[in-house]
Amino acid sequence: MLNRRDLIKLTAVGGAVAAFPLERIMGGGESGPRVAAFATALHIPPAAKPVHQSATTDFYFVGVHEAEAEILPGVKSKVLTYDGKFPGATIHAKRGREVAVTYVNAMAESTVVHLHGAHVAAASDGHPTDLIKSGDQKQYRYPNTQQAASLWYHAHAHHSEAEQVYRGLAGMYLLHDEAERSLGLPEGEFDVPLLLRDVHIDAAGKLVYTAGGFEERRTLLVNGRVQPYFRVSARKYRLRFYNGSNERAYRLRLADTSSFQLIGSDGGLLPAPVTATSFDLWPGERVEAVIDFSRYPVGTQLVLFNDLGDVESTQQVMRFDVTRTATDDSRVPAVLRPLQDLGTPTVHREVELKLDLQRGAFVIDGRIFDPARVDQQIKLGTTEIWTIRNADTQPSIPHNLHLHLVQFQVLDRNGKPVGGHESGPKDTVTIPPGGNVRIKVRFDGHEGRYVYHCHMLDHSATGMMGQMEIKR
Repeated sequence: MLNRRDLIKLTAVGGAVAAFPLERIMGGGESGPRVAAFATALHIPPAAKPVHQSATTDFYFVGVHEAEAEILPGVKSKVLTYDGKFPGATIHAKRGREVAVTYVNAMAESTVVHLHGAHVAAASDGHPTDLIKSGDQKQYRYPNTQQAASLWYHAHAHHSEAEQVYRGLAGMYLLHDEAERSLGLPEGEFDVPLLLRDVHIDAAGKLVYTAGGFEERRTLLVNGRVQPYFRVSARKYRLRFYNGSNERAYRLRLADTSSFQLIGSDGGLLPAPVTATSFDLWPGERVEAVIDFSRYPVGTQLVLFNDLGDVESTQQVMRFDVTRTATDDSRVPAVLRPLQDLGTPTVHREVELKLDLQRGAFVIDGRIFDPARVDQQIKLGTTEIWTIRNADTQPSIPHNLHLHLVQFQVLDRNGKPVGGHESGPKDTVTIPPGGNVRIKVRFDGHEGRYVYHCHMLDHSATGMMGQMEIKR
């Protein structure tokens, strides 16, 4: 639960901002040591290596434990890691080939691992109460039957998910397929995942977590490094942007406001490329963009800006340094992947998100998460329309909703059709204060209990989560 101080902070920050998107989602003054921007090279997380491969399955074995990471140059800070890496190694998977990951919990506290965006059986989904206790292990099996997409794995034990993800328990999972590869998009070293997040670094250079402490998280990390630089060739790059922050939103653009092409969203490729000069990225969301650096002369330094930041340390995300010429046979075709036909909806549901000031908790439909309670009974194979409402206007607080198991299509926000990366398959959607969003979703393939929750993790950790049971 939130204490009185946290609620006062939320009211003060939220009450000062009524517009959507929030232009000042983080308030307060500077904290922690000043670090020169663009002093460290971008870290590309290594590819995870299977310990065994069968005819059908790649097997991974991952330890979950505390370690030290050099977030600031020359300063070690305690973090939580998958196999000692911050962030975790990137798992590369192929559609139609199973991945089995055994996690061994060497931490003192319990944990859960959720593959965000994956279409998996309930036993491998990472339900918040399906704990891996200290000293235990669990194997998750991912069939990879869905289309290629930028997924990610992260901690999900209820009440501790916000802190464990914040302290480092997150990594990227790239699902590939042959249809995507045939398009000729940039690949290999020119296909780069970028995990963005904000942290609070204290005066000693250590990572600090405080529940509801978003005001102090004023240092931006990309792949675990503070505002790095990335040396690129003068050619096209496919950049996969992940928002791994607990609460911070980003509106990303290049310093010269030049355009690029959006090609993918949470659940994979868009129907067609969308030319844009900026895009919003909220917690849990992924956006894929192709940026062509061939238009810049060698020697150009180009900053990636966050227009939702309120000080320099939250506005300058990273810098691209064009250092060499290159040949380039990649392309962005006019057609990427048609949207899936989700069928005709037969059920309509209403979901309300709200901060309950009396109970000091974020709630869904007036209720705090209870794993013994089923909030939505869903028939397998049905298509539904969900209308999601954000009732928080005083204080004015944004929320976003993530549904486990499924990808959905966003129909409209406040009655207006969406565009950009939201024209593709989604699993996480943002709802403005006082506003509403309608989504169309089909529940196929798996039965069992799954959760849906706000992916502003400091909200879900207090109870902003519901449970749906899917049956034949």
